[in-house]
Amino acid sequence: MADSFKLNHFTLHCGATLDEVQIVYQTYGALNGDRTNAILYPTSYGAQHSDIDWLIGENRILDPTKWFVIIPNMLGNGLSTSPSNSAYGADIRFSHYDNVRIQKQLLEEVFQIEQLALIYGWSMGAQQAYHWGALYPDRVQRIAALCGTARTTDHNRIFLQSLRSALTADPAWTGTRFESTPDRGFRAFAEIYASWAASQAFYREKIYQSLGYASLEDYLARFWEASYRRRDPHNLLSMIATWIHCDVSDNPTFQGNYPAALQAIRAKTYVMPATTDLYFTPEDCAAEAELIPHAEYHPIRSIWGHRAGNPYENPADEAFIRSQISNLLNTQP
Repeated sequence: MADSFKLNHFTLHCGATLDEVQIVYQTYGALNGDRTNAILYPTSYGAQHSDIDWLIGENRILDPTKWFVIIPNMLGNGLSTSPSNSAYGADIRFSHYDNVRIQKQLLEEVFQIEQLALIYGWSMGAQQAYHWGALYPDRVQRIAALCGTARTTDHNRIFLQSLRSALTADPAWTGTRFESTPDRGFRAFAEIYASWAASQAFYREKIYQSLGYASLEDYLARFWEASYRRRDPHNLLSMIATWIHCDVSDNPTFQGNYPAALQAIRAKTYVMPATTDLYFTPEDCAAEAELIPHAEYHPIRSIWGHRAGNPYENPADEAFIRSQISNLLNTQP
């Protein structure tokens, strides 16, 4: 069962002070005596810890017989403080600067962990990993950043704005909230998301049929639309806002100096984009890798697009990632 960590009178990066903020987290494995085997695994867009913990297990990507894995749920995801479970409205915007500051206090106050062996993150989890490495360079030995960038690009921002526009174009949107389920909005949202999440080759080769879907329409309805209908639409908008405004240098430490933020990362870093990712392109990820002092570029060569970084239905990409993470964990920081 998941646990929670609460802080009182927490001031967000947007300037609002919350009477209480909560992070829900799940742990796997056991912390060793000298607290040196901790791995932080932040959540991605729309995901909760139970959606991404499939890769934790013996002979999986993260082995809990060796490592103590902590999944902190991102603010806005419906478990941690979110629009759906609090009185905070649309004027409250969470940032990764908020996420990592709370996560740091969680590690210190609950587990007395001073340094992480690894931060493993996919997509928005990778964004959080970069924030950790830049803001707390002495506390992170290794980073595995899969299919994510430290700053949201203009191209990515257009995609995110289209998602927001699709969802809020539904008649259920009042301008500040949804007064009922946005059925048409969810359908349009899912179709946009699906078109970007996998590559053209994925659809050309009809990979979805091997996953048990009768047609493209069946795949869009039963996988993509059904997945996002499980989430409160206000939370989906909240996480979009976090993603849109992601910038590792947008904080008091770096004051907008993006190269300096990346150059501050001292962790051994594996930058692992998918070669066909349309959100976080390999070119964008390679450019960031050039700025990180101890980075290595290890692309995932796959037609699964962004989903290559979360390959629970994709054994070949899982095997590649598992091998790379094993190498990284066996490397001296």
